[in-house]
Amino acid sequence: MKKILLSIVSVATIATIMGCSAERRWGDKERRELRQELRAYRDMAYLDNLEDMEFETFSGDVVEAIEIDYPIYTTFIELPGKGDTVEVYVVSTIVEELNANPHNMRNIYPYPMLVEQGILPAGLNHQAQRAFYDCLAYRVKQYYPSTLAFFEDIVDSATTPTPITNMQMACAADLFDWGVEVDETVIISNTPE
Repeated sequence: MKKILLSIVSVATIATIMGCSAERRWGDKERRELRQELRAYRDMAYLDNLEDMEFETFSGDVVEAIEIDYPIYTTFIELPGKGDTVEVYVVSTIVEELNANPHNMRNIYPYPMLVEQGILPAGLNHQAQRAFYDCLAYRVKQYYPSTLAFFEDIVDSATTPTPITNMQMACAADLFDWGVEVDETVIISNTPE
């Protein structure tokens, strides 16, 4: 009887060791492969304005978050919605970066783009740009009840003006006494109905 119990314990111990072997855990190769996969997200808002080193740090954060939640590599690889899972981690990491440092807003609304749109004046120094992004982050946090609502507005702002545009113009006016005039063109059709 003792021999049977001892052999069961031995088999269970060996099975546990084999189940948690290094072969099934994340290795450098697996991390590199996932970082390569993350390059497909490089054209997303926020990520497309990161410099190469910033993107490497970002992708490292995403890989680390996934590895913490899925310590066994094969469990992660065999997920039916693996692509969706990666996308959730990408968006979550973007949200964490925005919450950690409001100056990261520059990656969603880069200064050259805001100058081109006429929202900011050209030639602002780094300190003035930082003040603008801090103002914008403050207004965004005050206005939006959740980060999800903010991201929905980001998506909508690609096609229509949103409160974000108004916040950008208000910050520019407050900080730099910079006003943006909007010309409205009304087209009247003379065709009978």
